[in-house]
Amino acid sequence: MSKILIRGAKVLGGEPQDVLIDGETIAEVGTGLSAEDAQVIEADGKILLPGLVDLHTHLREPGREDSETVLTGTKAAAVGGFTAVHAMANTFPVADTAGVVEQVWRLGKESGYCDVQPVGAVTVGLEGKKLAELGAMHDSAAGVRVFSDDGKCVDDAVIMRRALEYVKAFDGVVAQHAQEPRLTEGAQMNEGIVSAELGLGGWPAVAEESIIARDVLLAAHVGSRVHICHLSTAGSVELVRWAKSKGWNVTAEVTPHHLLLTDELVRSYNPVYKVNPPLRTEADVLALREALADGTIDCVATDHAPHPHEDKDCEWGAAAMGMVGLETALSVVQHTMVDSGLLDWAGVADRMSFRPAHIGRLEGHGRPVSAGEPANLTLLDSAYRGEVDPAGFASRSRNTPYEGRELPGRVTHTFLRGRATVVDGKLA
Repeated sequence: MSKILIRGAKVLGGEPQDVLIDGETIAEVGTGLSAEDAQVIEADGKILLPGLVDLHTHLREPGREDSETVLTGTKAAAVGGFTAVHAMANTFPVADTAGVVEQVWRLGKESGYCDVQPVGAVTVGLEGKKLAELGAMHDSAAGVRVFSDDGKCVDDAVIMRRALEYVKAFDGVVAQHAQEPRLTEGAQMNEGIVSAELGLGGWPAVAEESIIARDVLLAAHVGSRVHICHLSTAGSVELVRWAKSKGWNVTAEVTPHHLLLTDELVRSYNPVYKVNPPLRTEADVLALREALADGTIDCVATDHAPHPHEDKDCEWGAAAMGMVGLETALSVVQHTMVDSGLLDWAGVADRMSFRPAHIGRLEGHGRPVSAGEPANLTLLDSAYRGEVDPAGFASRSRNTPYEGRELPGRVTHTFLRGRATVVDGKLA
């Protein structure tokens, strides 16, 4: 592979430096660097970050290739600045065996746009009744370390305890979709003033918070790791903060859309705003931002949930839940966290690369931008401003809540082990 010299980039938002890539690794970081036969990229003060890592991506393959494939999903990831994604297990068939997770892992290898780390199901068929082949999935070529029934909650406390006990043996983590099913039957949106006025079934905050409270206690009892998926309420923040104050091994993520959007948007009855967990109140949004800033919430995860046009272009009650998010995540985080002064770029690197890679125990990602490290990098033009146009997405689906909204920042280059996957904002 040829050498690449990135000249004048603000590494993690600091003073401009040069970064020399030689093959798959970073050879040197400094000022006034030069190298014979190197391809030169003039960064002109753009922000250079370690490649982003997503703990929560739905790639839909196998089974729902009409929504997304591993290839199209990883292309979208690369455009968004990601060099690794964790692929959720709610595929058809479910990723609950070594065979299925290895299939997804190999498809990721073939795509070449970013690394794909499969997430294994906690229970067989996501049915919540019997533990899946957790050990076999971990021992497979895919080396699964994260397990989740995402899309469904592991609501049986005994099953959840057994899963936590099992994954402890190999330092795995159970990522819980916190939703008490009996409290959310028929729910269509956040329970509150707006749901009452619209006459839509309410989704109470306590449905999320009660599961989180139970699971942090279980994790403490077992001495295992639990990760809370797409945390969405101020009460959930307080529970995670309390658990961490006890020294328990609890981590949590927040989605970009829960950092920006509120349930007031549901007044439009546009199903693009229908998501699980639902959009919450302005007070919740502000609490989530503060918690991400102070580290109570460990990381940003997209919950990229692609759907075909017909599953969203329908009446609210019949619409599927979910939003695409890989290609807009960094822009939303810049808008809500950096431009607001809540996080600096080093903080963004921590929340979108270092911490998610650590939680997923993903080697080679979430590493410092320094000599000898893998050249997984993202170059961002933070001064850019532009309207979101889903027609140009690399994802197969277009169900974005940001269409027509102006957002800051644009990824100009993404490098996966020294190879450019995105150049000048376009797929290489």
